[in-house]
Amino acid sequence: MSDPKILAFAGSARRDSLNKKLARVAADAARAAGAEVTFIDLDDYPIPLYHGDLEEMQGLPENCRRLKQLFVQHDALLLVSPENNASVSALMKNTLDWISRQDGDQSGLVPYKGKVAALFAASTGGFGGMRGLIHLRHILQNFNVLVLSEQFVLPHAHEAFAIDGAIKDAKYSAAISALAQRLVSVTAKMKS
Repeated sequence: MSDPKILAFAGSARRDSLNKKLARVAADAARAAGAEVTFIDLDDYPIPLYHGDLEEMQGLPENCRRLKQLFVQHDALLLVSPENNASVSALMKNTLDWISRQDGDQSGLVPYKGKVAALFAASTGGFGGMRGLIHLRHILQNFNVLVLSEQFVLPHAHEAFAIDGAIKDAKYSAAISALAQRLVSVTAKMKS
């Protein structure tokens, strides 16, 4: 049986995003646990704000189609979301909304079918982004994604990373690895 294929990304376009840094660490942990991981930067897939009239006139944006194909090609999602006003980032929500749109005869739920997801967040605040993950979990469950009950939040993230991008605190590093391993394990079971 092939290794689980995991698509990893952060819901932030900022070049030095703390959530992108966390996504890279978590993606490396999933690779170490035996998964084939594709890390993408949503800044490389710009799509407009969802607008029904735009969709009706022009169809799905090309970058949305590219993202949908990536979702279909992977077994699981490793998602890292900033918390904006106690919810998910606008970029994360917009991306998930566009991917859920019907494309020709293909249901918008096809890219989410059979997926497992692990949720992570980083924030400069003390809650680590946990309030936003509540909403992200709800959105994904609406698409019938199996969202792991475990999640990881990184508080005071502006102080958490070493110059090389590694997590300074061994306890946090171990928790990230444990969640990545859990995602790989559950995804492998789902595939068998």
